[in-house]
Amino acid sequence: MLDKRYPCYLANAPVRTKEELDVLDKFSGKRATRVAFADAAMIRKAIVAAHKARRPMADFPPDARRDVLEHCVRRFTERSEELALALCIEAGKPIKDARGEVARLIDTFRIAAGEATRIGGDLIELQISPRTRGYRGMVKRVPIGACAFITPFNFPLNLVAHKVAPAIAAGCPFVLKPAAKTPVGALIIGEVLAETDLPKGAFSVLPCSNEDAGLLVEDERIALLSFTAGLVGWDLKARAGHKKVTLELGGNAACIVDEDPGQSLDEVVERMVFGAYYQSGQSCISVQRIFVHAAIYAKFRKKMVEAVAKLRMGDPQDERVFIGPVVDEEAAKRIEHWMDDAIAMGAKALVRGMRKGNQVPAALLEKVPRDCDLNRKEVFGPVALLEPFDDFEDALDGVNDSDFGLQAGVFTGSLAHTMRAWDRLDVGGVIVGDVPSFRVDNMPYGGVKASGLGREGVRYAIEDMTEQRLLVVRDAR
Repeated sequence: MLDKRYPCYLANAPVRTKEELDVLDKFSGKRATRVAFADAAMIRKAIVAAHKARRPMADFPPDARRDVLEHCVRRFTERSEELALALCIEAGKPIKDARGEVARLIDTFRIAAGEATRIGGDLIELQISPRTRGYRGMVKRVPIGACAFITPFNFPLNLVAHKVAPAIAAGCPFVLKPAAKTPVGALIIGEVLAETDLPKGAFSVLPCSNEDAGLLVEDERIALLSFTAGLVGWDLKARAGHKKVTLELGGNAACIVDEDPGQSLDEVVERMVFGAYYQSGQSCISVQRIFVHAAIYAKFRKKMVEAVAKLRMGDPQDERVFIGPVVDEEAAKRIEHWMDDAIAMGAKALVRGMRKGNQVPAALLEKVPRDCDLNRKEVFGPVALLEPFDDFEDALDGVNDSDFGLQAGVFTGSLAHTMRAWDRLDVGGVIVGDVPSFRVDNMPYGGVKASGLGREGVRYAIEDMTEQRLLVVRDAR
């Protein structure tokens, strides 16, 4: 149970609403708290306020933006255990994972604080022919304007941070719609931002219905829409008009284990278990498909089965628990149904337990047909699939045999295979020596194909949130 009700934030100010949203403890299923729930009228007011705040935010000096972000770093650090507990309750995230996400929240704001005073430009040599002698060219980056952010339930702190922190660093006002299932973390971020001297209208944090959030998609006063969640993002892009759109839409990440993986199998298995099952597989870069060289397949499978079978499921507030609940029972039933269908089509379950409500035990399957949902779609649950390969090129083809392309992992001791994977894999990032679930918050992060458009990672997000403005000066002497 969380110890208070949370207001939403409209143009920097806390607001209570008549209608409130119940936030459930994902493990017990009981109401943990209630939060303010915005209607269409509030969203319109937030858009107007953000649009009016464009010039004040652009004029807000870079050092002042840095100071705001550093204030957030201090306050999140002071409130770290509160944030972790809220995340554990509202998202069902095991407490160790929750603390890890709070640490990443702090990192992301710290990185943004550093970038706020480093947004530079270019000098362009225009004197490339006799007709352009005496001309000088310069380019600077300017804020794009009001932004709309829509975030998912699985990382309620850090995925919010990856939109909010770069926006502040870039000088962009924003309206944020957090996921209805996990709004508390975003509202605590709003509470901390309200302690700062950001210009009025610089931010609004509004839990609301998906229908009312359509205003953020379609209103032309919004210059950029940044959306992280499922494939519905492509529909939002079609409705977004002339605004810039960035999308992170998930994946079914694959990992290759070469004949010489470059490290011991025990080390590989340890990382693979983390990558596939941390926070119950509810990550866009969770390991879903594992391709293992036939020469080591039997040995790897044995070690993987033993490790997965030991994973403890239960109350996410228990320090010993590795597998917490998935977001709701509907998601758990879907995961179970996909496994049942795969087994009916010939797959073999190496490790599988019984679902209990919205708790799905860690599962490991092999011989999963390529055309079943468990293989083709994003499971978003604690399930991984094993498949042997004989030739490295076949493994690369297997990874690419997907509608998605976010990140891929490759365990290999071969430099040639490392470079070949980098050349051939149709993904946004290739992680060698580790799982695709690895992410550092300053690296470019995003995908190709159905996985989305654009890149996050603070500096790269700032590029999306700014535009280039050219200055040409003619020396008339």
